[in-house]
Order: sequence, then C-alpha cells, then structure tokens
Amino acid sequence: MKVRLVIDEEVFEAELFDTPLGKAIAALLPVEGRGAFWGSEIYFPIALRRSLERPQELVQPGDLAYWPGGPSFCIFWGPTPISGPGEIRPASEVEVFGRITSDLAGFDRVKWPVVRVERVE
Repeated sequence: MKVRLVIDEEVFEAELFDTPLGKAIAALLPVEGRGAFWGSEIYFPIALRRSLERPQELVQPGDLAYWPGGPSFCIFWGPTPISGPGEIRPASEVEVFGRITSDLAGFDRVKWPVVRVERVE
C-alpha cells in the first residue's frame, strides 16, 4: 500500500508491506501524532498493541517500524544514540512494516515533528 508522510512542510512517499503488521497499520490510517527525535529517528505513539512477529535489532535507512515499548510508529533515516559504526540500532527490538520510497534528505530539515500518515489513492 502506498502512503504519504507529511512532517512539517516535508512530504515523503512510502509503502507499507503486505504483512499482518503492515495491514494492521494500514487499518489505522490516517494517523497523526507529535513525534520526538532520537538521533536520526522520529517516533510517535499509535493506538496499536501487539507483539512482534519478526523482531529486529537493526534497521535500514528509510525503514518504518513498530516499537511495542511505546507503542510507537518509528521512522529511521540514520544512526540513533546507541548505533555502532555503520548501523542503525533502535532502542530495543522493532518490527519493520514499510519503507520510505522517496529521498530521505528532507528529514534533515524537519524541526518540529508533527507527523501525519495517510493513504495515497
């Protein structure tokens, strides 16, 4: 499923994977929340509680992931405060459910991360 993330004045195109978690996130759309930065990650709370089916300790630039500790919708584009050299490490295990498909450079311009995620028809 194609989605759009609007953060400040930046717009990012993304896709949600055809997985149980991707479908659960899609069913919540549109969602909006005040995000917080953690290094090169923005996360914001969502109304979804579930266990991780495919937990990961590392993610890739552009990954969209669910963090059950929030629970939160997470957007990664670079290292976090606990990342080692050449890696992106979430605070704890997450499950990736989608990916940003447009240029990630706009994340460096985001100052106040109010995030809206909506379907693209």
